[in-house]
Amino acid sequence: MYSLIGHFHPVFVHLPIGILVLACIFQLVERRKPSPGLHHAITIALLLGMISAVISCITGYFLSRSDDYDEELVSQHQWMGIGVAVVAIVLYFLRKKDTAKRWHWPLMIVLIVSVSITGHIGGSLTHGSDYLTRPFADLGNGADTVKRVVITDVQEAAVYQQVIQPLLETKCYSCHNKNKQKGGLRMDEQALLLKGGKNGVVLMPGKPDESDMLKRILLPREDDDHMPPKEKPQLTENEAMLVRWWIEKGASFDKKVKELEQPAAVKPALLALQNGSGSATKPTPAAIPAEPVDRADENALKKIRELGVVILPVSQNSHYLSANFITATKASNKDLSLLLPVKQQLVWLKLGLPAVNDSALNIITQCDHLTRLQLDHTAITDAGLPQLNALKELQYLNLVGTKVSAEGLLQLKGLGKLQSIYCYQTAVRAADYATLQKAFPGVQIDTGGYKVPLLETDTTEVKPEVKK
Repeated sequence: MYSLIGHFHPVFVHLPIGILVLACIFQLVERRKPSPGLHHAITIALLLGMISAVISCITGYFLSRSDDYDEELVSQHQWMGIGVAVVAIVLYFLRKKDTAKRWHWPLMIVLIVSVSITGHIGGSLTHGSDYLTRPFADLGNGADTVKRVVITDVQEAAVYQQVIQPLLETKCYSCHNKNKQKGGLRMDEQALLLKGGKNGVVLMPGKPDESDMLKRILLPREDDDHMPPKEKPQLTENEAMLVRWWIEKGASFDKKVKELEQPAAVKPALLALQNGSGSATKPTPAAIPAEPVDRADENALKKIRELGVVILPVSQNSHYLSANFITATKASNKDLSLLLPVKQQLVWLKLGLPAVNDSALNIITQCDHLTRLQLDHTAITDAGLPQLNALKELQYLNLVGTKVSAEGLLQLKGLGKLQSIYCYQTAVRAADYATLQKAFPGVQIDTGGYKVPLLETDTTEVKPEVKK
């Protein structure tokens, strides 16, 4: 019952703020230009503000009973809220009876100050004690700057303080800190993180698949038990991988990175921290050019479609195009020349045909507006890759299932806008990943071969034994 009623607090708590501030504005206007209509409007606003303030106090009391918040801050917020309700009640009845007029303005000032203080404490409870000052602290870095830890030598870094804790701080602390302990869990201190919350221990060193902390991170975002909540910033794949690795290697709070065994899949994620690729100082280019382009020639489009190619606008009201050859099974390298009349509009190209080889790249690279290029399961080799350096706008490159190697990929360092390289089932070896990540700082190098842990909540199909 406490939880049910308490969850209505956020619904009602904003009403008295807006209504009482509006009453103050009306009273300010009335002082300069009195009118009977405005007088009644102020009285009605105070009545509504008073009622909503009382309801907010009641629902806030029930919410505080959940023990998810810091007791001292809750007490301050509670008594300030009650004070707002009391002042609103007194002011309403004074205005209604039109008595003690000399107290109307002082009480209105007290009311607005009280509302401001109560709101600030409420914000601190929900978003942290630096809720009000945080934006000013970030002004020097720009509004869109994402704070990341840049490490000079990742092998010498403290694995918890410099690798794991910053992830928890940006993605978990807002709900699990001193002021707010959702589920009775605090994650901002080592002892409290190990202690767990109302539902028990969340971190089991050496057992990532049994650690509720990791289980919830890996749940589908739509799942009610997924953490962080779906409306909040999520951990990236690399970040989740680092958390799993840390737990699997014992969840140490005092060791350095170099003291823990590092699987090949984890090394690029660690190296990305050293390279500072997590920093948002470099703006992400758009997958679709911002500059407008003329509509493609219909006759040229018709010839491409007759080949079996699916060619469509990349978005509504855009003349930029995507071409998919997955259904054009009889297409050859020479047929790619049909794309040249629409090269100004073509930004996404998916081939995926075994017949496509290095000679096709001479045509493909003439489509110099390409931002996404999928050459998976083609006959492309290291010898042809240098031609791709002509695609200066290229951001996404899929080479899955080809014969390319790390040596071939290193020839693409001139692609300054490249963001993702997919090289699963290629000649790239596990030992090459660290070299590639260093050569392509900030680029996601996806090696595939993921292993998804089996959760207790997963469905298991049980079939009857077949009798022989």
